[in-house]
Amino acid sequence: MIPGTILLTGANLLLRISGMAFQVYLSGRIGAGGVGLLQLALSVRGLAFTVGSAGVRTCAMYLTAGALGRERDTKAVMDGCFRYSALCSGLAMAALWCAAPSLAREWMGSRGIIPCLRLYAVFLPVSCLGGVLTGYFTANGRIRTLVAVEFLEQGLAVAGTFLLLERWAGENAGRACTAVAAGSCIAGGAAFLVLWVLCRRELPERAEKRPPYGDILKTALPLGAADGLRAGLNTLENLLIPKRLALYAETVDALADYGVLHGMVFPAMMFPAAALFSLAELLVPEFSRCAAGNRWPRVRYLTRRGLRTSLAFSLLAAGILLALGPVLGDLLYHTPAAGRYLRLYAPFVPILYTDAIVDAMCKGLGQQSANARYNLLTSFLDVVFLWTLLPRWGLGGYYVSFAVTHLLNFGLSLRRLLVTAYRRQS
Repeated sequence: MIPGTILLTGANLLLRISGMAFQVYLSGRIGAGGVGLLQLALSVRGLAFTVGSAGVRTCAMYLTAGALGRERDTKAVMDGCFRYSALCSGLAMAALWCAAPSLAREWMGSRGIIPCLRLYAVFLPVSCLGGVLTGYFTANGRIRTLVAVEFLEQGLAVAGTFLLLERWAGENAGRACTAVAAGSCIAGGAAFLVLWVLCRRELPERAEKRPPYGDILKTALPLGAADGLRAGLNTLENLLIPKRLALYAETVDALADYGVLHGMVFPAMMFPAAALFSLAELLVPEFSRCAAGNRWPRVRYLTRRGLRTSLAFSLLAAGILLALGPVLGDLLYHTPAAGRYLRLYAPFVPILYTDAIVDAMCKGLGQQSANARYNLLTSFLDVVFLWTLLPRWGLGGYYVSFAVTHLLNFGLSLRRLLVTAYRRQS
C-alpha cells in the first residue's frame, strides 16, 4: 500500500496545486460573489451526481475487491454496476434538467446559471459511469492508470475553462460558471473514454455468470439512498446559507461571505489532506479484502496505524494553519477575511482529516449503512442549526453548527470502526 499511497499523494498534491492556482485566478476574475454562485452550482451538481451514482462507485470497488479475493467473475460485477448506474444517472439527468430554471430563480437569484446547470445535467451519466470504472481500477490496484487519467482530465479542464473564460465569458458570473462547467464536463468525458477502453481490453467479452444484482442492490441501495438524502440536505444547507445569512442585520453581501468560506477558506484548509485522502482511497479495498479473508489481526493493525498517521499529520497541518492563516489568506486571495477564517477553523483540521480515514475503514469493513445514518443525522442537524442560528448570529451561527455536527459525526464513526475492528479477538 505504501508505494500506491506515495504515488497517489504526489499526484493529488500536483492536482490540488493546479486546482488551487485556478481557484485563485477565478476568485480574482469574478470576485467573491461569483465564486459563491459557482459554489452553489457545484453543490447542486454534487447532489445530482450523488443521486445518479446511487452508491455505485463504492459498490463497484467493494464487490470487485471481494470478487478478486474470492477469485470470482469480475466481468459480471461490472456489467451489473454499469446497468444500475445507467438507469439511476438517466433519471437524475432528467430531474436536474427540468429543475434548473426554478433552482436558478428561487434559490440562486440568477437566471444566468441555468445553462451551467443544464450542461451538468447532460454530462451526468458520463460522470456516474466513470465512477464505476474508477472503483474497478482502484480495487485492482491500478493506481498509475488512475493517476495518469486524472492528470489528463485536470489538464483538459483547466485549459478548456481558461479559453472559454478569456474568449467568451468576460466578467459575467453566469457565463463564467458555464465556462467552468463546460471545461470540466468535456474533460470528464475524455477521461471516461480512456478508462472505458482500458477496461474493455482487460475484461472478457462475456461474463461467466449473471450479474450479481442482489449483491449490488444490497450494497448500493442503502448507501445510495442515505448518500442521496445527505447530499440533498447538504445542498439545502448550501442554498440556505446565503438566504438565511442575508436576514442577519450586519450582513453586507451574503453570497460573497458564502464564497469566501466555501470557495476560498475550505479548499485551502483541506489542501494538505491530499496525502490522507490518497491513503483513504486505498484503505477501502484493502480492508474489504482482509474482511473477506477473515484477516482480523491485520484489520486491527491497519486501524491503529491509520489513526495514528492521520492524527499526527492533521495536528501538524492544524498548527501551520493556526500560525500562518492570515499570511496564507492574504497571499492566496488578497482578502483579510479569508486569513481570519483559516485561523478560526484550523482547530477542526484533526477531526476533518482523521474522519476521512475512519470513513474509508468503515466502508471497507462493510459499515456503509451505519456511516450513512450518521451522515444523515448530522446533515439534518446542520440544516436545523443553520435555519435557526444564521439570522440571529450570522457567520457565528455557522461556526457553532459546523463544530457541533462535525464533532458528533466523528465520534459516532470512530466508535463504529473500533467496535467492528475489535469484535473478534485473535
